[in-house]
Amino acid sequence: MASKAANTINPDEAAHFGKLAADWWDPKGSSAMLHRLNPVRLRYVREAIDAHWHSDARTMRPLEGKRVLDVGCGAGLLSEPLARMGAQVTAIDAAPENIVAAAAHAEKQGLVIDYRACGIEKLDDTGFDLVASMEVIEHVADPQAFVDGLAHALTPDGLMILSTPNRTALSHLAMITLGEGLGQIPKGTHDWHSFLTPDELEEMLGKAGLEATDIRGLSFSIVDGFTLSGNRALNYLMSVRKARGDR
Repeated sequence: MASKAANTINPDEAAHFGKLAADWWDPKGSSAMLHRLNPVRLRYVREAIDAHWHSDARTMRPLEGKRVLDVGCGAGLLSEPLARMGAQVTAIDAAPENIVAAAAHAEKQGLVIDYRACGIEKLDDTGFDLVASMEVIEHVADPQAFVDGLAHALTPDGLMILSTPNRTALSHLAMITLGEGLGQIPKGTHDWHSFLTPDELEEMLGKAGLEATDIRGLSFSIVDGFTLSGNRALNYLMSVRKARGDR
């Protein structure tokens, strides 16, 4: 079994995202790209939940009675839908400003979410049925320690869902040259050299006693926007569980 993570927070990254907290929920603000991306991420999350727990796709609250951890939650774009699915949600982020914004928004929505400003290495809780971390691992100081921390928090029969950009020429063009260059994404958001390929991430998962059960690409087109696809060149999502020998 992997050990608990340590020293995963990159202070510069936390400060960068903390500055964006005020308009995180504005679909036309600095996080507009995340708002466009979120429905597709949620579609994948729901499909992964239904596949893992064999739940009815028509059920509105498939996470009823389950504990969920959202790591790198930002201002709660994923945390709130998870809570609406019936989950008892704990959500953490390295930027205190994000946690303040997230808690305020959740209160207005009448949602109870346990928001905490910390890294995975400072989280005392374990035993989460679902651990989600979307577009986060490329921003941490130590990706392997981060994955170890996620593994530590997950129940033996739990589900983990990850998403992250791939390190390809296409991701550099789309996310940095065009995305940041044209102002669609705040400048300085991404370091292309910190992106992980699926093979690299799977190797880290293996060292943490985890295994991927599904890997799906996330593509973008002018006509269709973001869609799930078999092409992983831009971005990809993973469903993960404890490796058979570690369960």
